[in-house]
Amino acid sequence: MKSLYVTPLVGLLLVAATSGALAQDVRYNFDKSANFAGFKTYKWVPIKGAQPVGDLADRQIKAAVDSELAKKGLTPSTSDTADLYIGYQAAIGQEKEYTSFDSGWGYGPGWYGGGWYGGGGGITTGQTSTIYVGQLALDMYATSPKTLVWRGTASKTLDTKAKPEKQQKNLQKAMAKLLKNYPPVAKN
Repeated sequence: MKSLYVTPLVGLLLVAATSGALAQDVRYNFDKSANFAGFKTYKWVPIKGAQPVGDLADRQIKAAVDSELAKKGLTPSTSDTADLYIGYQAAIGQEKEYTSFDSGWGYGPGWYGGGWYGGGGGITTGQTSTIYVGQLALDMYATSPKTLVWRGTASKTLDTKAKPEKQQKNLQKAMAKLLKNYPPVAKN
């Protein structure tokens, strides 16, 4: 009778573990001396040396960030007198993952009970897979004195192989998560 209660619990734990492994990784850092309350406007600027993304992806990234910054009370501007300059860098790449399993049993030389014999060793099986890694770094610079005041990165955000709806959903979710703690609160 107890096994009926254990099975759903095990299933729930597996789902929780899987969703945690697939979750977007978000990190940020900021200048503790910056007055974030004074930032009200921002202007999009290109990051020098950043790998450009396509026009459609550029508009989607900016729209997702604009949406989140509007919730924080910031207004976009085209003027050079904006309080912040904001730019981003995107990286989409591939990594190879190799998963192996060793059974511990198989043919080959081995040690058994005080003597050497022809059995032992093990069979190792393996599998490779491709993981797409899409990271987005968002930088905010104070226009005066032209210094970096906030930087955040979100991994597993951009996936060129996903369907358009999934790409947009991932991007919006990542930007909401990335800007969740903006403006940062400096702890004394």
